Amino acid sequence: MNVAPSGLHHVTALAGDPQKNIDFYVRGLGLRLVKKTVNFDDPGTYHLYYGDESGRPGSLMTFFPWRNIAPGRIGAGQSTSTAFSVPAGSLGWWHEHFTSLGAEPRITSPSSSEERLMVADPDGLRIELVATNTDDPRDPWDSASVPAEYAVRGQHSSVLTVRDPEGTVGLLVNDLGMRVVEQAGNRTRLAAGDGLPGAIVDVVSSGLTPTGLTAGGTVHHIAFRVPDQETQQQWRDELVSRGHQVTEILDRQYFTSIYFREPGGVLFEIATDTPGFDIDEPLLELGRALKLPPWLEPSREAIEAAVVPVQLPAENNPGAAA
Repeated sequence: MNVAPSGLHHVTALAGDPQKNIDFYVRGLGLRLVKKTVNFDDPGTYHLYYGDESGRPGSLMTFFPWRNIAPGRIGAGQSTSTAFSVPAGSLGWWHEHFTSLGAEPRITSPSSSEERLMVADPDGLRIELVATNTDDPRDPWDSASVPAEYAVRGQHSSVLTVRDPEGTVGLLVNDLGMRVVEQAGNRTRLAAGDGLPGAIVDVVSSGLTPTGLTAGGTVHHIAFRVPDQETQQQWRDELVSRGHQVTEILDRQYFTSIYFREPGGVLFEIATDTPGFDIDEPLLELGRALKLPPWLEPSREAIEAAVVPVQLPAENNPGAAA
């Protein structure tokens, strides 16, 4: 491969009630809502982006919240868990925090060097917090709900559950330029770039797991990051030359994207780091207003009437005028 990812860009999942989604990820997980826009293919529903202070690639979790969406089924052919990086020694605080919010967190320790806390969001999506001995140099979003010393640093990794891992691992190594760094039991860990948190994918082989159903509480796709559109185009050309069915480059306003499916069925995206989330509102104001791309702006009145009204916690924009 002439092109390789520097890590994860974002994970996108499906949700139900947008207000419950906002409350969990802003007040529960302590992320910042950095953009409130709509699904460009279905403008009657939101597209909500959460991340660090400015929504840097690698910190992002995004949602399409459809009212009355049917529950999905987490299973084979999906990204079955999304993990965020937190400081070593912080999981006791997180356990108390989520318990106080009525969630049911569970601490697990798959290895002596990596402690995990698992919790489900309001739609049943599996979220993990990972505390390791590896320093994560990324600055956290210091929210009123989660003090900086415990706060999420960004994504840690995504788990891909597939029936036959050989094809998935082969694509990640041969076509996406990742490398195998660990193998234990039915789990293969791969890394991109420097291999730090935010650049890790775990492939889990599970022949007994039912096939996943993509609906409420499941991941829709995971995205890898590249610096710019020129690099993205080179990667697209190379993937197509290797026989992959890849979309054209699509304008997502805050980045551009291409999509394709890996052999195990998981939908992959490759997204650019640029231009970012501050191109249409100041840093202090991120997430407050409903932002639309130019081609949807003429339909603003109808779109605003269609989406569910939501309240954004004041802690999302400290220092901003009321």
